[in-house]
Amino acid sequence: MSDATAPWLIVGLGNPGPEYAANRHNVGFMVADLLAERIGGKFKRAQKAQAQVVEGRIGPPGPLSRRVVLAKPMSYMNLSGGPVSALRDFYKVPTDHVVAVHDELDVDFGVLRLKLGGGDNGHNGLKSMTKAMGADYHRVRFGIGRPPGRMQVADFVLKDFSSVERKELAFLVDRSADAVECLLAEGLERAQSAYNS
Repeated sequence: MSDATAPWLIVGLGNPGPEYAANRHNVGFMVADLLAERIGGKFKRAQKAQAQVVEGRIGPPGPLSRRVVLAKPMSYMNLSGGPVSALRDFYKVPTDHVVAVHDELDVDFGVLRLKLGGGDNGHNGLKSMTKAMGADYHRVRFGIGRPPGRMQVADFVLKDFSSVERKELAFLVDRSADAVECLLAEGLERAQSAYNS
């Protein structure tokens, strides 16, 4: 396992541009934005990668405080691996200190799942990250459920959350940010028992 003092790289997955901002596929960006707000940082362009980053600390002052780099790749979802691996190398982050926050089709809306490693489940952002640096990174999987009827997956993930879903969205994004903080401060098992619903 990694050096406990190594920084963490928290990656919100999404697509850049205002037309995608409220899409289901962009929930990773929403969680990253909230975490940045919590640490009082503003995203700025990364020097060494096609991404926006915020550096800071997450957690209470003292031994549970963790040095973090929050990142939003600006490459489009299916090319996320390039910017993420460039940031990982630049900040010298061990792969098991990388956390991808992303939408998950095979988990119902409103349900969170945290895990380390595993497959990409057809998610293009994860596929790209795994190709670039292996699969041994953490995932915070934000359930969006399956598309209704015969709607294509690509159309579903690139649509905004429904009006019913939007009533709960702020709470769920907040809970996802809490889960990331718990993962960093207390480890995967503790975060899973608290947040895997």
